[in-house]
Amino acid sequence: MALRVISAATLTRDLGRWRHENSEPGSTARRTSRPAYLALAESIRLLIHDGRAPLGVALPSERDLATALGVSRTTVTSAYALLRENGYLISRQGSRSTVALPAGVTHDGTKPARSILAMMSPDELPAIDLTYAAMSAPPEMSEAYSAALQGLPIYLGTHGMDPVGVLPLREAIARRYTERGLPTDPDQILVTLGAQHGLRLLLNVLTAPAERVLIDHPTYPNAIEAIRDVGARPVPVPLRPERPGAAWDLDGIRSAARQTAASTAYLVPDFNNPTGLLMNAESRAELAAIARETRMTVIVDESMVDQQLEGENPPPAAAFARGPEMVTIGSASKSFWGGLRVGWVRANQTLITKLLGTRSTVDLGTPVMDQLATVYLLEHAETILARRRDQLRSRRETLLSTLGEELPEWRAVPGVGGMSLWVQLPAPVSTALAATAPNHGVLLAAGPRFGVQGAFERFLRLPFTREESDLRLGVKAVAAAYAALTPHAADPLAPLTCY
Repeated sequence: MALRVISAATLTRDLGRWRHENSEPGSTARRTSRPAYLALAESIRLLIHDGRAPLGVALPSERDLATALGVSRTTVTSAYALLRENGYLISRQGSRSTVALPAGVTHDGTKPARSILAMMSPDELPAIDLTYAAMSAPPEMSEAYSAALQGLPIYLGTHGMDPVGVLPLREAIARRYTERGLPTDPDQILVTLGAQHGLRLLLNVLTAPAERVLIDHPTYPNAIEAIRDVGARPVPVPLRPERPGAAWDLDGIRSAARQTAASTAYLVPDFNNPTGLLMNAESRAELAAIARETRMTVIVDESMVDQQLEGENPPPAAAFARGPEMVTIGSASKSFWGGLRVGWVRANQTLITKLLGTRSTVDLGTPVMDQLATVYLLEHAETILARRRDQLRSRRETLLSTLGEELPEWRAVPGVGGMSLWVQLPAPVSTALAATAPNHGVLLAAGPRFGVQGAFERFLRLPFTREESDLRLGVKAVAAAYAALTPHAADPLAPLTCY
């Protein structure tokens, strides 16, 4: 397996204005008097902590990077040496330097928060849970189940187990795709127990143990676990939030697919969870071309597609495909209610047949009542979703304004949809913050939950799905937890040790 390498051009682009006092890419601060090698090393370290230089990936050669940056090779050599001494690079004789994290740096942001949660009794749980990006059910949910009950009798004379899904629901789903610009036949739809179930079925069919699966980074944490559970290995391709609409690094996806021989990718181009970023139409067309070139199947997760809060959605990513290279999964859970575990896979009939074959070893179908209720909700989706989007917009504004008041130094990624903010912290303390937050009445999902190998310690996902009063209280509790961190933990990145 070829070693994955960050090109000098890509690293130069991501470093941005690295010579300046604030070493974060894109800073407009005045030029610093620090040595150039130190400024370069600190900027590369920030990229590592933010997940934009993934662990295990090789940096460009000293000569190539020096040429791309317009500096002496000695500057790059000294910067690499400093990163190596501090545990951020690993170099072996005759091979490139690969990205690492120092010993003692947290690699999994899930464990501290989960262990605290597990030790609490129900009456001790914090009042505000910000680990879930999901809304309460709409008023139409009761009507949906009443309608389902009315339609149930025609199914009672059967055995009730339909692994492909009842026809009325498959017709309703196919009709929605067609209306969005992707002509679809009901036979191209497999109804599942949610999008996560559909993803797992697809991974069972499309991947083998030890195979690579490309993921956008950050991404949905349960997708990462699903990839690992089938024995495959997630390969992160960092998002570029500073490029709205074009945040997906398509050159990086193409390069990673070729270098790792990945046969499958899992991407969330419609309001990426957690960032809320949206892939534009031009990028979708190029993504389809990359999938064809590399013979890679792209699993497109559209679970958040109904949560557009600004502008209009482009056509589905699969609308740009010429063959079977794009497979789509969707869900009623994010659109209507998390308790409604109904999802679907849209694929060609050959793949649907394979999925049915593997499904029989896992379950025998989705509950008929839930499917019929979903038919009703889809028939009334325009009214229901318009109201829910208005609620989300108002709650997002409340969350943003309260963050501005309580934590003005925190910065939110400018997403245009979804159900959460992806917030950048001044220091890499996300896991520590999530661990102490329950003591202040709030549960948080630490940034590393949404990445691999310890990335995103400087980020936190904050959903805006709760009532506005809860969001205000929640932010105040988060601010109290942040203030309670030890001075060392709350400080920005400690200086690199120089000898």
